[in-house]
Amino acid sequence: MSQTARRIVLLGPPGGGKGTQAKRLEHRHGWPQLSTGDILRQAIKDETPLGQRVKATIDAGKLVSDEEIMGVIAERMEQPDCANGFVLDGVPRTLGQAAALEDLLAGKGTPLNAVIELRVPDSLLMERLTGRFSCVTCNANYHDSFHTPKVEGVCDHCGGTEFKRRSDDQPETVQGRLDAYHDQTEPLKPFYRERDLLRVVDGTMAMDEVTAEMERVVGLL
Repeated sequence: MSQTARRIVLLGPPGGGKGTQAKRLEHRHGWPQLSTGDILRQAIKDETPLGQRVKATIDAGKLVSDEEIMGVIAERMEQPDCANGFVLDGVPRTLGQAAALEDLLAGKGTPLNAVIELRVPDSLLMERLTGRFSCVTCNANYHDSFHTPKVEGVCDHCGGTEFKRRSDDQPETVQGRLDAYHDQTEPLKPFYRERDLLRVVDGTMAMDEVTAEMERVVGLL
């Protein structure tokens, strides 16, 4: 495992492999994956003062503010496993969050090393997301184009014959998620490009190739 400290932001669309690659970097180099959703859930579970505020916001049916999101991120970064770096997955999503993150890290004297955009065409993302299905019994994952059961209609792992698809993998829903991603992310690109942090990686490559390219752009190869 590498001991080289790196602080990285991953930008990537739904279905682009961002979460998978963040986990790979965590396992290979010890940089924890800081996923916004996971951090919010943990803060609520731990009943930290900020977690209680976030829970009250969610329970009231309101959106969690940039200030609250950056607050729980700041709390998470104080934990010992972040001393050697981290991979931010799902934040920043807005220019406000990006500016707040910059100020937070500047205050610690630990600026970002790179912002990596995993770029995948919308047409391929649509195919990836709308083609996913899983076994009802054991939750094994499959795909219409990339990974079908060895025997049609029979799960490779448990022999189950019932399968399900996620409701948010319907074409209209996927398109809405992609549109939202582009709306939120486009302003972040010039923000980080001006700071010479933005690096683009082709997310259509094989998984190992994507990981190797990400390691290259952050100076590990």
